[in-house]
Amino acid sequence: MVEVKADALAESFDAILQGERIAAIEARIDGIDGAMRMRAGDAARPLLDGVKGSAIDPARAAFVDRYLRKGLEAGVELKSFSGATGAAGGYAVPREIDGQIDHLLKAISPIRQIANVVRTGTAGYRKLVTTGGVSSGWASETGTRPEANTPVFNEIAPPSGELYANPAASQAMLDDAQFDVEAWLAGEIAEEFGKAEGAAFVSGNGTNRPRGFLTYTATSEADAVRAFGTLQYVASGAAGAFASVGPQDKLIDLVQSLKAAYRQGAVFVMNASTLARIRKMKTSDGAFLWQPSMAAGSPATLLGYPVVEAEDMPDVAADSLSIAFGNFQLGYVIAERGETSILRDPYTNKPFVNFYAVKRIGGAVANSEAIKLMKFATS
Repeated sequence: MVEVKADALAESFDAILQGERIAAIEARIDGIDGAMRMRAGDAARPLLDGVKGSAIDPARAAFVDRYLRKGLEAGVELKSFSGATGAAGGYAVPREIDGQIDHLLKAISPIRQIANVVRTGTAGYRKLVTTGGVSSGWASETGTRPEANTPVFNEIAPPSGELYANPAASQAMLDDAQFDVEAWLAGEIAEEFGKAEGAAFVSGNGTNRPRGFLTYTATSEADAVRAFGTLQYVASGAAGAFASVGPQDKLIDLVQSLKAAYRQGAVFVMNASTLARIRKMKTSDGAFLWQPSMAAGSPATLLGYPVVEAEDMPDVAADSLSIAFGNFQLGYVIAERGETSILRDPYTNKPFVNFYAVKRIGGAVANSEAIKLMKFATS
């Protein structure tokens, strides 16, 4: 049978549709052929050193092999944008590498080991703290129940800033397949980040950086009367030194000034110089206050509590706050963005390639009752 078209316009429409179908089929064939060629090329290419065949993460492999080593941007899909301008951004580090950086940071930055670290999706972080509990009472079965007191809430907003590092490597090193660029980059970033944030968590002024717990106002007032946001200190009994008689008694007072609920998980924090003084202290029967660790991985203890060495704590001097004792998991909060962004710069310092790494980190005291200080003064 012969189909007769209504007019020439309908005939031209059919021709266009037929051509589109043929083009779609050809594009599909080309795509399948290209994918087969890429798979064949991947199979022929040797794997990166230290990467096992079945455990390859495509995002991680693309980030390391293409971006870090060669500076090729194609294939890297993860983006990380700054909070200042939406158009300025870098490439987000894959989770495996970012996790390695976090692990090294915990080893380098001692306050990070004991504080409460929270991940945020935005530049700001807020935490509500109640200072006045709801009252309770007793009543008979049919007695009246008076209205309870309303709790008082205070907002904690840890100040934050952009922490950055800028390690460099030559292009020849990056081209060498035996050079573990992941481990090198993670180690360099973690070392620089650890030094900077360790000092900020202790004595940071809160301007474009975290606020350290030693920068808060410290008084000798107890928890019941002290203003919110101020820390309590216990005097050592002598200016710039421990008391000449019974110096260990002041350490016991420091421990007992912390509420019993907070002492579960509490630690001492001091630098090596202060710790050397305490390690020489003995009780009246000749026993050392310091108890070394008896098992690998277990910390040494002082009066039964672990001791964390933080070199950013001040040396013993007149009116110095050289010893901290408390539950830092409850007392200090570290707020950080979940990604470390990397920007590859092969132009500024030729023939070296700079890797500009940046991460937003904040910190503040969350519970001023959970951290106590020792002030080296008479009162």
